[in-house]
Amino acid sequence: MAIELKIPSVGESVTEVEIGQWLKSEGDTVARDENVVMLESEKATVELPAPSDGTLSKIVKRTGEKAAVGDVIGYLEPGKKPDGKAQPSRKIEEPAPTPPPAAPAPSAVPAAAPTPPPEAAPAPAPKEVPAAVEAPPVPSPKAPGPGRQEEVVRMSPLRRAVARRLLEARQAMAMLTTFNEIDMSAVIALRREYQENFTRKHGVKLGFMSFFVKAAVEALKAVPQLNASIQGEDIVYHNYFDIGIAIGGEKGLVVPTLLNAGTMSFAQVEKAVADFAARARENKLKPDELQSGTFTITNGGVYGSLLSTPIVNPPQSGILGMHTIQERPIAGAGAVVIRPMMYVALSYDHRIVDGKEAVTFLVRVKEMIENPARILLEI
Repeated sequence: MAIELKIPSVGESVTEVEIGQWLKSEGDTVARDENVVMLESEKATVELPAPSDGTLSKIVKRTGEKAAVGDVIGYLEPGKKPDGKAQPSRKIEEPAPTPPPAAPAPSAVPAAAPTPPPEAAPAPAPKEVPAAVEAPPVPSPKAPGPGRQEEVVRMSPLRRAVARRLLEARQAMAMLTTFNEIDMSAVIALRREYQENFTRKHGVKLGFMSFFVKAAVEALKAVPQLNASIQGEDIVYHNYFDIGIAIGGEKGLVVPTLLNAGTMSFAQVEKAVADFAARARENKLKPDELQSGTFTITNGGVYGSLLSTPIVNPPQSGILGMHTIQERPIAGAGAVVIRPMMYVALSYDHRIVDGKEAVTFLVRVKEMIENPARILLEI
């Protein structure tokens, strides 16, 4: 009896998905737990594994079609486990090209010679008229030229969700951005001194993100409005710190969450961020990893961004933007020195966060990054 391939639950509030690429064709044998199709939702791309060994007998929903949770999208005929041999390729027979029509054969009968006209008086020679100069044809502006082809590609559900949420944030929130700059000398020196030992012990490199996550948590403790959200006419203050890390994946921007980031060590943060980034590139993030989040950090510096105004991810009230590190001349103590500097930006919901709180937050982050001992001492 055929086994139904049904759409599973792919996350809270997700009731519909779009069928992505089928990894198997009708007639292909599959092994138990082998992925057969990609499912794209507003939150993530997930893979549907085969529940049993067998043969994919029928595909009901094709790529691009929508399906609700619980819908049947295909059938699997159970059978013995495949031997692992490659499936024979299906050769598509193409019709032979139609030969062009043959040119007509020349007539074997010679054409009759024209009859000469009767002699007439020679006509007066006409006056010479200058030949008209023919203007070159003007190409139509609707007419496509070489290299001007266009391609229409439908947005993925994730990209559509990102677009909708960013537009909602702009329309529903009184959003402002404030800036500061941070001298990264101390953190760079600390990483240089302990990088080898840290990597050897934890199996992951010590990056900048762990410093900013820890600094942001301490700053959020000082400015709880940035770790809050608006629900109707109420403000909900969160007494925990779930920090979203914005990552550019193959399908678009995703924001997996570091749950209880306030209790995580530097190594735990670095391992989690590296894992998120790797699985985002492979579209293997789980929907429940993209839930909640009380504050977000985004690092445009990995792409070379010098300055930007990040958009708050509703219903959160703030987002911290990191940028590229650039050596710049800085005046201090009566002298000009070259320092590795980073601009940081804080976008916030002005309905519950005032300018004073926004500046206070960035100053706290700046103080802790410029003096990392304060992170460890939580002061």
